[in-house]
Amino acid sequence: PRRSDVPVEMWTDLLRSATRRVDLLAFAGLFLVEEHPQWIPLLRAKAEEGARIRLLLGNPDSTHLASRDAETRIGGGVAGRVAAVLAAYTPLADVVEIRLHDTPLYNSIYRFDDHLLVNTHVYGILAAYTPVLRLRRIDGSYADTYLESFERVWSGSTPYRPGGVT
Repeated sequence: PRRSDVPVEMWTDLLRSATRRVDLLAFAGLFLVEEHPQWIPLLRAKAEEGARIRLLLGNPDSTHLASRDAETRIGGGVAGRVAAVLAAYTPLADVVEIRLHDTPLYNSIYRFDDHLLVNTHVYGILAAYTPVLRLRRIDGSYADTYLESFERVWSGSTPYRPGGVT
């Protein structure tokens, strides 16, 4: 019923099982690096083994991120979370693709090959307290809708390089 109810080991189990693709679309997703000490080393290992890793995070200066911050009434906390997660991911910039977006997010998408966790967003409620859908990609499945959404946001995003946006 809530992202905070997803079993802790599910996140790293899904990452460990991925061999081809790992995609992440969120404003920040800071919980992954804070609550899972193996997250960063596993991402690096997966990338070095040949998996394509794409991290798509909110631009800290974006209008949509500011709107989300106002909705949840956390006084600038969303931009701070993005800054913290970018600091954590910067050491991976040599092996993963990191981009910033300025889009309204209706959900966060976490893809591990053909398995997805989709964290729905609800107005005024932090993502940790909103439902997560677990989907498996099968031809013609619901998962394709979320993957198409990810690709649309990716195509309109800006590459991130340590030290700033390029």
